Amino acid sequence: MDFIGEVENSSSENTSINTATTTPNNNSTSTGNSSGSTSTTPSRYENQKRRDWNTFGQYLKNHRPPLSLSRCSGAHVLEFLRYLDQFGKTKIHTPICPFYGHPNPPAPCPCPLKQAWGSLDALIGRLRAAFEENGGKPEANPFGARAVRLYLREVRDLQSKARGISYEKKKRKRPQQQLSSQLSQSQLPDFPSPPPNTA
Repeated sequence: MDFIGEVENSSSENTSINTATTTPNNNSTSTGNSSGSTSTTPSRYENQKRRDWNTFGQYLKNHRPPLSLSRCSGAHVLEFLRYLDQFGKTKIHTPICPFYGHPNPPAPCPCPLKQAWGSLDALIGRLRAAFEENGGKPEANPFGARAVRLYLREVRDLQSKARGISYEKKKRKRPQQQLSSQLSQSQLPDFPSPPPNTA
């Protein structure tokens, strides 16, 4: 099963989506530009996902020996991620660098530039979705392989230490209304219940 041909065929620039909607009184209205056109351009996410998919397809084509997507494994995905590091723009300090663990180093250093963890994580998410959109089975998705998840975790931890930046998940804020009702209930003193009316 070779999906590369599908990758190249699905890369048309002029994709249009009909966004005509119907109002409650069944009049058709159009959304989009003022010329009445009902087509829109794909979202930034969709465009980026298509570019990433085409880049990965090109990487497989240029691989020696050339690889078909059906034979691609998590190990090939890791090879691709390491290949992308040469195009990175994020300074990752080595443990012997005097700026190791400093988020804002005061001077330049010879440490390598690599892909940032967040960029790799987002890339894998887009490629994982693109694989399934292009006919791949979820259980055979090389972008969801355990080795890829472990690699991303390792990169996150290493870069967190090297750059002095925490990648911990942010705690979800409670909705304001729920929070204020909890505060008002917790601030009320406990009063004894009134005596029964004996009249």
